[in-house]
Amino acid sequence: MPLEQSLRPLPAGLEGAGSRIVVAYSGGLDSTVLLHALRRVYGARVHALHVHHGMQTDADAWAEHCLRICKEWAVPIEVARVQVSGNGRGLEDAAREARRAAFSAHLSQGDILALAHHQDDQAETFLLNALRGSGPDGLSAMPMLQVINDAFYWRPWLQVPRTQLAHYAQKHALEWIEDPTNATTRFDRNYLRLSVMPLLRARWPHAAAAFARAAELQAQTRSDLDATTREMLAQCRLADDDLRVDALMRFSVEDRARVLRAWVASLGLPPLGSSHLQQIERDVLAARQDATPVFEWAQARMLRWRDVLHASKQDTPAEFAEVRWDGTTPLPLPDGRRLRLMPAGALPQSYTLVARRGGERIRLPGRSHHTEVKKLLQALGVPAWQRSQLPLLVDESGEVHAIPGWAVSETLSSWLQRTGSQLVHDTEIDPACLD
Repeated sequence: MPLEQSLRPLPAGLEGAGSRIVVAYSGGLDSTVLLHALRRVYGARVHALHVHHGMQTDADAWAEHCLRICKEWAVPIEVARVQVSGNGRGLEDAAREARRAAFSAHLSQGDILALAHHQDDQAETFLLNALRGSGPDGLSAMPMLQVINDAFYWRPWLQVPRTQLAHYAQKHALEWIEDPTNATTRFDRNYLRLSVMPLLRARWPHAAAAFARAAELQAQTRSDLDATTREMLAQCRLADDDLRVDALMRFSVEDRARVLRAWVASLGLPPLGSSHLQQIERDVLAARQDATPVFEWAQARMLRWRDVLHASKQDTPAEFAEVRWDGTTPLPLPDGRRLRLMPAGALPQSYTLVARRGGERIRLPGRSHHTEVKKLLQALGVPAWQRSQLPLLVDESGEVHAIPGWAVSETLSSWLQRTGSQLVHDTEIDPACLD
């Protein structure tokens, strides 16, 4: 199939895309062919983006080459200059991250970023991930189409061998840049390309096509697993995004791992590794019902309380200024809710809204003794991750008279009853649950 024909029509999912097709144009053979072919098919819709890494002495000359070619072809081009710093990672990974950041910064909503990855690239990615011990996520290699930050990333030639691109370049007498680093086997991908793949092709001429096909099958497997995982997650998920442990434990260990990974991803938390999942199984899911185990990883934490699993970032609890309140106006609470007196009026004395510090006690209606706030909240079924965030209303001596939404003291309750008043919030308390 001619290369131009493989570019039309646009794949399903791109019908609503914006007008620009932006080619990631390095100046090398692959991206030069892609830019030329797309321009022939889509004309003025095609733009170019060259990422200037500054890692080679010829980097400026490469950018000038790309500017010259785009001027000859009447293709609008932007040059994005980036800084590449390993920071403990390899230069390949650092350069890749810099490119991705440049793409995000220069793409508009609905833009299509066209990438020149081909069948040989896909085979190399499959092999690299296999050598890292990857599962379906890694072995599916590069997707043909994905959405990142409201832009579409399109790889139209994942089933096209590079020899076909080279033939096109020679046929149309195209000019391109040869990156000298492509000739060194210092980088893993180059080692596969220059040393391993030739040996494989000598014995199995269609090795690259076979690896690319294997990646495609793994992508389908991953898609099927993702759909099943979403269904299982829905069976466990509560309205506030926490998980029911009893529902989670009905699945196999392998399925639980996928559900937990999907759950934390949906919460915007760092991914869970295999060792993390093993520790969660051992220390959190297998804990006693009356325990409150906590698992922490990468500035995130997971807590189990009774039959509920909660995960969140390890944010420092927001500090709030102590506020005096006499009841005449609604009192804003740290969680965004309000506490107000109905009917409107004034409390018998002013109270102060303070943060919990531990050790507080409250005398509940009908009680002659004080109850620890901690034990009260446990008895009321307040999840462990909410308790430290609850503010308290205290008098001048520091005695607790209300936990907004949960409890009021004997003194305040008696006044409310005598005056026919109410403290309006979301939740009411029945002290009988403590008996």
